[in-house]
This record gives sequence, C-alpha cells and structure tokens, in this order.
Amino acid sequence: MTIATHAKVSDQTFPPTAYPPRGRTEVLKDWLFERIHGNKLVYNTCWEDPRCDRAMLDINAESEVVMITSAGDNALDYLLDGPRAIHCVDVNPRQNALLELKLAGLESLEHEDFFGLFGRGCHPQFSSIYTQHLRPRLSENSREYWDGQARYFKPSGVRQGLYFHGSSGLFAWCASRLLALDGTLRRGLDDLLQAPDLETQRNKYYALEDKLLDRLVGGPWRQKISLSLVGVPASQRYFIEQEAGGLRHYVKNAFRHIFTELPIHENYFYHLYLKGQYSARCHPAYLAEKHFAVLAERCRDIHPHTTTVAEFLVRNPAKYSQFVLLDHQDWLAANAPAALAQEWQLILTNSRPGTRILLRSAASRPETVPDFVRQRVRFRHDLSAPQARLDRVGTYAGTFLLEVVE
Repeated sequence: MTIATHAKVSDQTFPPTAYPPRGRTEVLKDWLFERIHGNKLVYNTCWEDPRCDRAMLDINAESEVVMITSAGDNALDYLLDGPRAIHCVDVNPRQNALLELKLAGLESLEHEDFFGLFGRGCHPQFSSIYTQHLRPRLSENSREYWDGQARYFKPSGVRQGLYFHGSSGLFAWCASRLLALDGTLRRGLDDLLQAPDLETQRNKYYALEDKLLDRLVGGPWRQKISLSLVGVPASQRYFIEQEAGGLRHYVKNAFRHIFTELPIHENYFYHLYLKGQYSARCHPAYLAEKHFAVLAERCRDIHPHTTTVAEFLVRNPAKYSQFVLLDHQDWLAANAPAALAQEWQLILTNSRPGTRILLRSAASRPETVPDFVRQRVRFRHDLSAPQARLDRVGTYAGTFLLEVVE
C-alpha cells in the first residue's frame, strides 16, 4: 500500500468519475490555485521516484522518450540509461527554464559548483557563475526568467536556497517553520532521519505520527492552501476526498508507507523537504559525482519544449518508445475531456508496438484511460505493482504502466 491501494487493477472499463457541479467553493479553489501558480515556478524538484520509473520503462540506447518536464531531475536520471533522445514537454516555461539551467551547469561547471547549486540549492558566487557560465547557454526566455531570480540561490535570507522557492518551495518553507515551532517534534524528525534500521524507524515514526499530522495537515482551509501550494488542482482534491476519506487519512497512509516500510536513510525526497537541501550521502542519482562526466557528455540528448503534449506530438510526429505523463491527466479528465481524448489519440498514433506509457493518479483506478486506449494496450501490473510498493515518494494512489500491443 502506498496511499489508497496498490492491489492489482483489472483492465475493465470503469464508469467515468462524476465530478461535482462547480459551485462557489470549487470556483474559489481554482482561483486560489491560479493565484498561487500563475507566472511562477511550481516544482523545484521532481516528486516521482525515478528509480521506480527506470525499472518500469526499460530505457535503452534505442529509446526516444516523451515526458513532462516538471523540475527536470528525472529526465537527468533517465539519461543515465543512455537513450537516443528525451523530449521534455511542459506548458510552464519556468519548469523548462529550471531544466535548462541544470543542463547549462552540466556543460560548463565542475561537480562541486553543480552540487552547490542543485544539491545544497545555494551558492555564494551564484551571480558570477550565472553570468559567466550559465546565462550564455540559456534560451532567450529562460535567460529572461533567471535574470530576475538570483535570490533563489542565495545562502542567506529568510528563505534560503532554491528548495524554499517556487510555490512548492514556499510550502516546504512553511512546513519547516511549523515544525520548528515544536522543538520536540523537530528533534524527533531529525532523529528519525538517522534511524539505523526499519524497526527503529517504525518505533520512532509511530511516536511522532499524531503530532506530525496535527502540525502539517491542520484544518480545512490550511489543507486547501497546502494542496494548492504543492500543485494539486481541484480534480485531484476530489479524488483525495472521495477515495481516501479526506486529506488527513490520505497523508497518514502515505507517511506510514514511507516511514515504516522503506528505509529512510536513502529517501532523498523527504530529506530535502525536511532539511531544505540534499546531503552528500542522500541525493538524486543525477547529482552523484560518479555520474557527472557521463551526464555532461549526454546532456544535449535532452530537448525542452514549452507546449502541451498534444501540440508537441502534432509538431513532432514519430514513433516514440516511452511516454511519462506524471499525473496531468487527472486535471484533463475533470476540466478538458476532449483534450484528454485528443492527447490519447496522438499518443497512440505516435507509438509503436511495445511503447510504454507511465502515468500516476490521485485515483487508485485508471479512470483517465479511455475505452479506445484499452483496446490497444495492456496494463503491465507485473511491473507497476511491485515498483509502487518501493516508491519512496508515496503520494499517488495509482501508478499505471500501459504497453502498446498493436
């Protein structure tokens, strides 16, 4: 179990989810979401486990991957498998600007400076590094964005470093401030991160669970704001409320999976949000010094595109081998069902037998997969179910891997 369930899901058709009418509350939630995310960097790190992705996707030298950019971290991890090309697609140009900054760093920096920027999230010489090495390698749009964001990488100030900036970073900073108000809880969490084995880890977590949930989840309005900050739209909040019995139960199940079933010492996702930076021992694979030269050599095989998945496929038709859709189809299913159908049509048109399509959802069933898609794919539960149990993030109820059969 991760959040709701990771039991085997059959390939049968599910009735479409009946979303509630849009009343004042729904309009207010969407307004809040837009106010938080409009014209902002949303994700400063990827919130999907690339180790699980790579086990499911079977990326190799013949692979041409299409994926949602997010923060670009997972694209860099996939690059370690040596694909022919990775196309990173995102409608938010700021997400591609962050990826471009990382690619520029791989091309022009030594590992120590690269890790300072994207491991610790700050660097005292960021301005000179940016001007001399990074800026000349950026596109015009990305250059314009980063010219005004030097503060993100400052090692001083109220919100220090990249990982406390952007809307998800603001959530992480707020959470860290809330936790700091309770010294006993804060020390307990720091101690939990150092647990030497799972039994010790479980005992330490259960001793903190109630207090941690009270502090982080809070009442209904804090929940709405928190979910908006981390990029959860109204459609996904509906899944959380209907399937999981509310946010507290959803988070409780997620935390029990993360903190009692998987070793925390290697979980760089939660180290980052509890500490505000990665450590020399706990970080994504793309930040490891042993991989730096390989990634620097291969980084030009990543191609950012600021557009939708559908528009990318219209402009760049090909027979792609892997698609990584994250959870964006939850939003399409609730808000733009015609666009969802068009996207699936284009994905199938641009696939070949054996193409793998990975998506995640706040729902435990693959309700966003239309009937016409099910007729041409098989669900690879044999791969997705075990990897979902090993997922170090644990914030999705559903992880689905589809394989095109014709």
